[in-house]
Amino acid sequence: MNFFSMLRNKMHWHQTRQRVLSENVANADSPNYRARDLKEFKFNQALKPFQTGGLETRVTNSHHLQGKSIFPDGSLAGKKVDGFEITPEGNTVVLEEQMMKVTANQLDYQAATSLYSKGLGLIRTAGQRR
Repeated sequence: MNFFSMLRNKMHWHQTRQRVLSENVANADSPNYRARDLKEFKFNQALKPFQTGGLETRVTNSHHLQGKSIFPDGSLAGKKVDGFEITPEGNTVVLEEQMMKVTANQLDYQAATSLYSKGLGLIRTAGQRR
């Protein structure tokens, strides 16, 4: 059930981030307003309290596929770049950038909710009697 706990935390993070991003958009014309964002949610950090030992994959059948990571260090995320535009009033909100973040946040939230509901469906299916 740790999986569901982590997904709930991820969904809560996305809800909080949506609020922060909407505040940025609302203050796009406010003098000296600095755009804000949340620190990225990382599943490996969320997993630490639940880990008791290492988890590794094994090929137990010649028909299994061997997994590969995208980057040599196993990370999937690129570098985070700060915005560079500042208005004469000192405002750092770039509406296009904020709207892209809002859209990405919404898609990630939908993916997390889909995983959560699919996981619950699997548990319901496993618990049904024949």
